[in-house]
Order: sequence, then C-alpha cells, then structure tokens
Amino acid sequence: MSQESIFVDSAAEGQLNSVVKEKQSRSRLGLVVTGVLGGTLVALYAVATPFVAPALRKVCLPFVPATTAQLENVFKVLRARSGTLVDIGSGDGRIVIAAAKHGFQASGFELNPWLVWYSRYKALREGVHRSASFHISDLWKVSFSQYSNVVIFGVPQMMDQLELKLASELPSTAKVVACRFPFPTWVPERTAGEGIDTVWVYDAMTFKSHLQQGLPRTTTDHEDTPASHT
Repeated sequence: MSQESIFVDSAAEGQLNSVVKEKQSRSRLGLVVTGVLGGTLVALYAVATPFVAPALRKVCLPFVPATTAQLENVFKVLRARSGTLVDIGSGDGRIVIAAAKHGFQASGFELNPWLVWYSRYKALREGVHRSASFHISDLWKVSFSQYSNVVIFGVPQMMDQLELKLASELPSTAKVVACRFPFPTWVPERTAGEGIDTVWVYDAMTFKSHLQQGLPRTTTDHEDTPASHT
C-alpha cells in the first residue's frame, strides 16, 4: 500500500473517530439536560402540588390566597376587637400575619405542611413570629374554645357542619368572620365589601343561644337579609 493511501485511510479513520466522539458527547449532554429538566419538573411538582391540593379534610378546600380587598374587609369589621384570633385553613398565613400586625395573638390551622412551613418563614421574616403561630392540623380535630375571633375562608359543603362545631365550642363573646361564602343558617350582624370580597360577621351570643334553646335550624337567604355595608 502506498504512503498516500495510508495517509488517506488514517485521515478517514480520524474523522470517523471524531464523529463518533462528537455523537457520544452530544448523547451525554442530552442525558444531562434531560436529567436536569426532569429533576426540576419533579421538584416543582413536589413544591407546587401541596399549594393547590385540598388543605383540609372532609371537603375539598383548595388553597386560594385572600385578596387585598378581603384582607382589608376582615380587619375593617374587626377593628374594635382584640385578643386571640384563629384562621381556619390558614393557607400561606397572610390572614394570621396581618392579624398579628393588628395586635392580635393569632394562630392558623392548616393541614398542608408546606403551607405551614412557608407561613412560619413569612412570620419570622416579617418579625411577627412571637404573636403568629401555625399548626399542622385537621380543623375537625381542633377545639376553638380559646379563641375570641375566628376567620374562615370556607366552601359551602363544609359550612353547615362548621356552624354546629363553632356554636358548641366558642365563647359567647366571640365573633366569626366568614369570607367568600356565608354560613347557611346564621344571620350576620353586619357585612363588608361586595362580590367575592364580601365578609359576613356573626355574633356568637346569638348563634349559641339558638343552639342552647334548641331552635330549629332553617336556612336563611342572606341575599334578602338587610345588612349594612361599610
């Protein structure tokens, strides 16, 4: 074989090896990129899923953050109140943290551990961790007897049962603020806001006296009930 032929064969072999190495390099890079993207998606799913999953048992209560208007309305109707406050299904903690800033000793109960940990971090970051506490718990397994102010962002499916629970546990001096949906049979003493930002305020002495007297619980149409708007 001539020297020229040997040179050509060597060059061709070198070029082939170069192509093979380039393909191998691209394959490894593809595996790395795929692994990184896959890991990122898994991490995002693990973090995001609890935020949109049901936060409380028995009913599907998804995490939907309170709007600025809802927050303002809650503390507008509670402006003359003080003492302890509980947010049932506290989500990302914004109600509890705002309550602590308004001078309440505030607690939040939330079944979703990711939201509870996030809420604790926010309370620490905003300097209200001494007056804002968060607990991982099912609302149906907690007694609310120690609270004088209750805030609930509920759904219609749970409000009937929650009426009975709160009426049997709360002190007669308590106030209950329902957001987004009113309680089905209680008559609010006042409301604030409009549309999805409406909040309804209930006096414990009134709904507890009905329970103690054994009065029948008949559904009240809140749209026909006169109430003052602030």
